Amino acid sequence: MGLKAVPIWVCFNHSLPQLGLSDFVQNKKKIQPLSSYRVNLASFKKWECKGLKLAQNEVSQIPVEDDEKPLSPPDLEGESSTDGKIEETQITESKGFHRDLNSLPKPLSATDLVSSSNDGSKVRVAYQGIPGAYSEAAALKAYPKCETVPCEEFESVFKAVELWLVDKAVLPIENSVGGSIHRNYDLLLRHRLHIVGEVQLIVNHCLLGVPGVRKEELKRVLSHPQALDQCEIALNKLGVVRVNAEDTALAAQVVASEGIRETGAVASSRAAEIYGLDILAQTIQDDLDNITRFLILAREPIIPGTDKPHKTSIVFTLEEGPGVLFKALAVFALREINLSKIESRPQRKRPLRIVDDSNKGSAKYFDYLFYIDFEASMAEPRAQYALGHLQEFARFLRVLGCYPMDTTL
Repeated sequence: MGLKAVPIWVCFNHSLPQLGLSDFVQNKKKIQPLSSYRVNLASFKKWECKGLKLAQNEVSQIPVEDDEKPLSPPDLEGESSTDGKIEETQITESKGFHRDLNSLPKPLSATDLVSSSNDGSKVRVAYQGIPGAYSEAAALKAYPKCETVPCEEFESVFKAVELWLVDKAVLPIENSVGGSIHRNYDLLLRHRLHIVGEVQLIVNHCLLGVPGVRKEELKRVLSHPQALDQCEIALNKLGVVRVNAEDTALAAQVVASEGIRETGAVASSRAAEIYGLDILAQTIQDDLDNITRFLILAREPIIPGTDKPHKTSIVFTLEEGPGVLFKALAVFALREINLSKIESRPQRKRPLRIVDDSNKGSAKYFDYLFYIDFEASMAEPRAQYALGHLQEFARFLRVLGCYPMDTTL
């Protein structure tokens, strides 16, 4: 083909009430821990990735810059507060299945990835979670006829694309209520995938229960901690105990598998359909305008155009000096380029910068990476001139991707 790739700008001067399930007793017998809800899908070839199993050291290798070591995944699991009555515990194992759970795809893990043939008849899209997760809904919004591939962790989502197990990946990056997902910002820098699109998805939390139960009968509700926080008003009115789960869809699976009438879940309506649960209440989130933004990742960048609104995502670090951040942002303002997102993250490789002062000694403070989304295509000269101007005082600059904006909800 005679297409000419648009140059990608890179400049790198030098290195840069909550309880666990095991705390509840049903008929004087403790509920089984969560991890035994693992579904055996070995007999379902449709979802298996076939081929030679990769060695552990092959899976763990991640492309990084030549003279830069991989950044360690950040610890973004912020400390959870307690009120003295509620304590956080790990959800582990349980037994039992619900109806046709064996027909669901098995999540890929970072240490158990195998090669897979792809005939190109479908786009295979990886996401974190299990069927019924909001990430799966985002993948289906972007590619309605795609084959969705669940992964256990965000790290596994990146590796599935890098190892050619899937074609694309869908990754949540920010929520209008909960804010940015910092871990995924760090993984974007650690890996070499490109952003090729975005998806904005309205989050509609539903209260789910086993068939025939009324919401007044519930005594405990399972879900992801963020989903529970977003439905605080509705759950407080019910007077239920909130129980943490790894994600919303997994909470629905647990309720369906255990079949306990007193236990409900906060999850999507799609999760209710998949796991055979009743929707006891819809739209129970405190803020009705609850939107999550997802990024679409691929191994190769797309060729940007000017036929539709585009967004460009970059990450950079700056030299020390007064007003340097102001100068960095001014390169966009001077060219009337709108900034839609600004995020800062401390550098993990060199978190502290030391400045000598003869009068007061040495000062130490965080050295930051800046993530910016701006509304312009890299095919536009103004965007290219802006990044060229930014190079003058950026120690490191990388374009994460240029992609069409999602203007639909």
